[in-house]
Amino acid sequence: MKRLLLMAVAAIAFSVSAYAAAIIPQPQSLSEHNNDFVIKSSTSLVCAEAELAPLVDYLREYIDVKSVVKVAPKRNYIAIVVDKSLAEEEYALTVSRDAVKITAGGYGGAFNGVQTLFQLLPSAVYTKHLRLPAEVEGCDVKDKPKFAYRGFMLDVARTFMEKENVLRYIDYISYHKINKLHWHLCDNQGWRVEIKSHPDLAKKGGFRGGDSPVRASLGKWNEKYGGYYTQDEIREVVAYAAVRNVEVIPEIDLPGHSETLLRIYPQMLCNYENKKLHRNGNYDSRNVVCATKESNYTILEEILSEVCALFPSKFFHIGGDEVDMSQWKKCPECSAWLKNNGYTDGYKLEDMFIGRVQAILAKYGKNPSVWNEAAFGGGLSKKALVHGWKSAQVCKQVMMKGYRTIFMPQEFFYLDMRQSKHETGAVWGGCFDVRKTYSFDFAKEGFTPEEVATVEGFEAPYWSEVFLSQGGDKSIDFIEFMTFPRLCALAEHGWGKNGGGEWEEFHHRLYSHHYDRMVDMGINFRITPSEVKYANGLLSVEKVDNAVIYYREDGSDKVFRYKGAIRTEQPGKYLFWAEHRGAKTPDMVHPSRYNTLKPKVTLTSSVPENPKYGYSRASGYDTNMRTARTCQKGDWFLFEFDEPVECRSIEFASGNAAVPSSLIPVGYLEVSEDGKSFERVADLVSGAAKLENPRPIKAARIVVEAPYLGNTAITLRSPIIYPKW
Repeated sequence: MKRLLLMAVAAIAFSVSAYAAAIIPQPQSLSEHNNDFVIKSSTSLVCAEAELAPLVDYLREYIDVKSVVKVAPKRNYIAIVVDKSLAEEEYALTVSRDAVKITAGGYGGAFNGVQTLFQLLPSAVYTKHLRLPAEVEGCDVKDKPKFAYRGFMLDVARTFMEKENVLRYIDYISYHKINKLHWHLCDNQGWRVEIKSHPDLAKKGGFRGGDSPVRASLGKWNEKYGGYYTQDEIREVVAYAAVRNVEVIPEIDLPGHSETLLRIYPQMLCNYENKKLHRNGNYDSRNVVCATKESNYTILEEILSEVCALFPSKFFHIGGDEVDMSQWKKCPECSAWLKNNGYTDGYKLEDMFIGRVQAILAKYGKNPSVWNEAAFGGGLSKKALVHGWKSAQVCKQVMMKGYRTIFMPQEFFYLDMRQSKHETGAVWGGCFDVRKTYSFDFAKEGFTPEEVATVEGFEAPYWSEVFLSQGGDKSIDFIEFMTFPRLCALAEHGWGKNGGGEWEEFHHRLYSHHYDRMVDMGINFRITPSEVKYANGLLSVEKVDNAVIYYREDGSDKVFRYKGAIRTEQPGKYLFWAEHRGAKTPDMVHPSRYNTLKPKVTLTSSVPENPKYGYSRASGYDTNMRTARTCQKGDWFLFEFDEPVECRSIEFASGNAAVPSSLIPVGYLEVSEDGKSFERVADLVSGAAKLENPRPIKAARIVVEAPYLGNTAITLRSPIIYPKW
């Protein structure tokens, strides 16, 4: 680490040492001195504790020291020692001229110390090709996390992620001292774990589309796709994580979010006729397990017992969120149970269901984890972990009931949310980047220090609805871009934000050193963009961290390095971005680029409209239209303009703008210059087609080529029309 960093830190009035200014998460205590240590290939690694043997092998993957001994020589060694007077994840790291010593309370503390050592080395250590000799500057660190639970939730149910990529993500979070992987294995869209007593759950439910009983959703509408993990693969993931101080907590989402389970075992549904079948192509999309069928608990125990055996964690997440109570209220048996017990509230049924499932888990030595909805019925064990996702105030309500609470309010920590208005991602929980994630503050949310002391920890989830449509079956670049550096901010919260919590200081640590680390870790992270300004005919971009800014002009593939303001009368024509060793900002443009035309348009269709969201709304341009049923092959949607539209681009789209759902899965777009004769010009991709520099358009028609099963309606969006330059 360069001593020149001291000058940069002084410039932002930061009071602790240069090392602490660069380490993420920031240590509790660090002091520097001039006794630097040089790691050589002849340096010995000293470790006498058998429990640390996996960590010794791990460290040698990154630092190529040849000798491993139990007794320290006089000098030139790295020692890892256990001191049980320290807490499990606490450690002290001392760098002197003769040695590097890591003293830890247990395996977790030793691992944390190793990660701090890595951050004191050149970032090439993460490539596992660190050139020796390598200097570690002299320092003393005393450190431990404030919160025991520092988690990341990975949703592989909606978009399957290959085992190798799960292992990569375990590396990424462990580098940041995040110690829990909440593995969301099963949901409406997929079942990802092999169950030997019920093999069809994975062999059939692990896939959707094609001949699978589970409908295609969220992408890949005309093919079968998916995957699942064998039990041996899950054991491999769990073992890999354990070496990296990461506890893997599985989730089987119940009793709602169970569409896949119920397509494989429809006998677990409530006993009533689904009257929506005719509206959704005769696909039964009910997703709630019947709470009163005794046979269901037998099946669930057979399933859960196998999953319990795969995971050493004391916790097992069983969901409990967003249960469609109307399905229970239509069920004769569930309705009778409510009446016989003097209840009218469906949450009492959920409370009973959760109680039955937590009793099953207890037989196999597990405590339940649940989403916050499941904590308000009164029957949940106080040994449970409750994941508070709705808001910080809901977290407080859960804590007041005496539950161990994980903080993950959506408006700060849901990492599938888009990071700016025109980027890809979900929007229902907010729109925010790393600065907002870092800004979470207990005091501002109304928590006293005494209340904060009872918080179990933090978690950030990544829900993968958008992942598949962004190539998630082929690459994890998109999820990396969505989660980092926001996960760096989560790591700071979990550790206690020891540096005072100012954004400028944390941001400086990111770009001064941690950008290079993340590049060498292999993370395709997002760089925070800058504003594009236009004044007096000059278009300019502010400096972006320590990244290089590039630009190109619309209609040209020529890329230029930005060196200063550009004189132009058309500021929206220029697209800027910044890169740092391959990591990038999102596109940076002047707001005028998003100016649109809104000509009068009429929408008609072969599909009846939903009266509440009728087709007459098309001219509103800021509203959506909805159908009264799903679409079938041969259906069409016709947009007719009063006058031919001339533009630089136009997009016709169906479905939710943020998440690929309620759309036309397979179809094409045809256009007409006179409103009479049509020409096919584009196939739909995720329900949409965009034309660049089209001829004048008087009318456009979307034609459906395959039905969309499972949804009761299609959403239509008004055209997005950009004027000519």
